[in-house]
Amino acid sequence: MNISKLTTSIFILSLFASKSFASSNQFIDILDGQFDASQYLSENAYGFLPVPIIITDPAVDGGLGMMGLFFHEEEKEKNARLAAMQKIDNDDAAASLMPPSISALIGAYTGNNSYFAGGGHMGFFKKGTIRYMGGGGYGDINLDFYGSGDIVLNKPIQLNTKAMAVMQTIKFKIANSSFYLGPTHRYINADISPANLDDLIGNLPPEWQESLTDLLTKKITTSGAGFTLEYDTRNNLFSPKTGLKYELSHLWFDDAIGSDINYQLTEFTGLHYFQVAKKWRTAFRAEVEYANSDQLLPPYATPSISMRGIPAGRYQGNAIGLTELEVIYEINHRWEINVFAGVGKASSEFSSLLDSESKVSQGIGFRYLIARRYGFNMGIDIAKGPEENVFYIQAGSAW
Repeated sequence: MNISKLTTSIFILSLFASKSFASSNQFIDILDGQFDASQYLSENAYGFLPVPIIITDPAVDGGLGMMGLFFHEEEKEKNARLAAMQKIDNDDAAASLMPPSISALIGAYTGNNSYFAGGGHMGFFKKGTIRYMGGGGYGDINLDFYGSGDIVLNKPIQLNTKAMAVMQTIKFKIANSSFYLGPTHRYINADISPANLDDLIGNLPPEWQESLTDLLTKKITTSGAGFTLEYDTRNNLFSPKTGLKYELSHLWFDDAIGSDINYQLTEFTGLHYFQVAKKWRTAFRAEVEYANSDQLLPPYATPSISMRGIPAGRYQGNAIGLTELEVIYEINHRWEINVFAGVGKASSEFSSLLDSESKVSQGIGFRYLIARRYGFNMGIDIAKGPEENVFYIQAGSAW
């Protein structure tokens, strides 16, 4: 659960759950007379909020959920924050939106009978120089398994994974820079089984029949610890127009900390946002993941291509690389349209990643500036992937 997706829940609630949605002048911006949630948020963004969730990923046949957000702050802090947000001409109120700490409870159910329940906490300490994010939960997830890297199945196998997960990271600001560094930990205890055991017979490559059958029908624990280094200069937390964000994580999974499999995982993400002309912007994303392992990893622990137009977990491998480019045209200060394209690769080995087959997606979307004072927009993306078309409800940046 990342900070941008957590905070967008406030805006989703404003659109779909407010009883005064249609009639209240809280939703009209007095500067242009357009629909806008800034005033409502500045007066109500604290305490407890129930938030509906709409899941559109075809990998789980869509679904619905509910999130409860709990905001923690002292009365003095709350009053100062609200005063800053209620300034009508404040176009940079986003920095004041979030209180020092937020807790969340979430539950969701999908069209293929998967479900998840859990919670998380995000805390800011010492004026934001220390940032903590952690969460955990239990899920019963049904996902098709198509293979891993160079291992291709004759037909997909529906796997059921019952798992308990705990993940947490704490980062400390380095001097007065835009860098943050700190430890991270991930723990997953899972029970993996195919929906139909007979699907494993004759469906797996002969040389992998025994090892894959064992991997896809077992209880397993992965536990890793490491570090995360982050650099962030984005001008807006929700819908950035300029700035950079780089994040590098490295984790060691070892039996000394409770893992049944020993391996190392490296993740790097680079996000770039540029204003190239008055009405034109571009955004670029690059991502690389590598699991250095001498044995096959369970599907939930294997890196996979995460990109618009590609269902979750569809293309997996020990090595993953992808890039996405987005071009945005601002029609006016409220509406903008975007086109995007991306390419991803998955391979069993990092050395063969560039030679693996490219998976290409492209699409188009739109955004509406739903909260001017926070620089926050919402909209829809429609993406065409290698196999199917997928639509996404986007709250804030797609990344």
